[in-house]
Amino acid sequence: MSTLTDHAVQFILNTEWVTLPAEIQHQSKRCLLDTLGALLAGMETPVGELMSRVSTIQYRGDEATVLVSGKRTSAAGAALANGFAGNALDIDDGYRLVKGHPGACVLPVTLAAGELAARCSGKDFLSALVVGYEIGIRAGVIRHATYDMYHSSGSWGAIAGAAAAGKLLGFDADTLLHAMGAAEYHAPIAPMMKCIDVPSMGKDSIGWGTMVGMLSALMAEDGFTGIHPLFADAPDAGWVESLGRRFEIMNLYFKPYCACRWGQPAVAGALHIAREYQLKPDNIETIIVDTFEAAARLSCTPPKDTEEAQYNLAFPVAAALLDGEVGPRQVLPPRLNDPAVHALMGKVKTCVDDRFEKIFPAKAGAEVTVTTTDGREFKSGQMEAIWEPPDTLPSDKELEAKFKWLVEPVLGKKQTDRLVAMIWTFEEQDDLCALIDYCIKREVAA
Repeated sequence: MSTLTDHAVQFILNTEWVTLPAEIQHQSKRCLLDTLGALLAGMETPVGELMSRVSTIQYRGDEATVLVSGKRTSAAGAALANGFAGNALDIDDGYRLVKGHPGACVLPVTLAAGELAARCSGKDFLSALVVGYEIGIRAGVIRHATYDMYHSSGSWGAIAGAAAAGKLLGFDADTLLHAMGAAEYHAPIAPMMKCIDVPSMGKDSIGWGTMVGMLSALMAEDGFTGIHPLFADAPDAGWVESLGRRFEIMNLYFKPYCACRWGQPAVAGALHIAREYQLKPDNIETIIVDTFEAAARLSCTPPKDTEEAQYNLAFPVAAALLDGEVGPRQVLPPRLNDPAVHALMGKVKTCVDDRFEKIFPAKAGAEVTVTTTDGREFKSGQMEAIWEPPDTLPSDKELEAKFKWLVEPVLGKKQTDRLVAMIWTFEEQDDLCALIDYCIKREVAA
């Protein structure tokens, strides 16, 4: 085992709730709130419903829970279904340097492993969540440095999931090593831009990555041997050596809209114009979006499904101008197919602007210009994706409001309120039973 790999393994073994700084403890609950909200809302998308069915047929068992439906499957099946739902609406957290989504990769595996564990208190669960984020972000940085192609979150998220599962299941150093090695070797190395050019339910391969992470942990527990995981490949040893000293979970961005992060600066610009000037759609002649090349590569064609709506630039901009929000209501039927949105989409044109190309991927920027039929011009000014570190991160109240916006239509107000209250004091829970119970939809929403 290399020194760097040993350091990563020791970080996993030694991380405990009482040793985490107060701000990291609090951030773990913010991450649980935000990622769980995305997952619960994502269960009511076509891919969420489909993978819930598939998991209960192909991964039969009674080890863990598929959220919302309450169906019981094997741990791998629950991780698979919940993993696909976590990123189904593209409104889950992200980390800029890996161009991907740590939370959706970690939470589904942590939930499944927590149900498997002999004992999983709130403190244990949150500590494992932190471990998953920290290991996953480092794995993502290393993956991107060692492969030329931009690959999906599942490719490194599987390693994060295996680390979190191993932590909760009480693995020793050797078993952790093999779990993460198996996860690295079997993880989906998916060509991300192919799913952006032609959107599909595969998206960021997160669902498959969560299943691989959970299975790799269980395989290692039963004696499966894996390769040495990738930590020794780090281009800069400091990324691994900083584990336990520098917590990258504090450098996440959060997402206020159901849209690809690359399109969110344009959405912010469209919302700014909509709120400031209250333009009527019939009075709009053209909508010009100046942005960076990767964002300009997003489709402007009317979407046929929710994945195409998310990997689109014109659709969320048009929806923002019409509805003043871009959430599940916009990217799912019937609004998804609304002729009014599609008509306004036809007025959107994108241009690559060197101002924004120079700062990407460290920052994502855009400027929206709306010209009216009577010749007036309205500019958003230079916009960046909001809820970014270090200056525009959401407050606890903003994250709570987002959670309620996403979850109340699924679970009802009373159940959602109970979930929120529990999460903010989750370290006081003795086990996961109440959390899982509150995440199951009742016939009559309370």
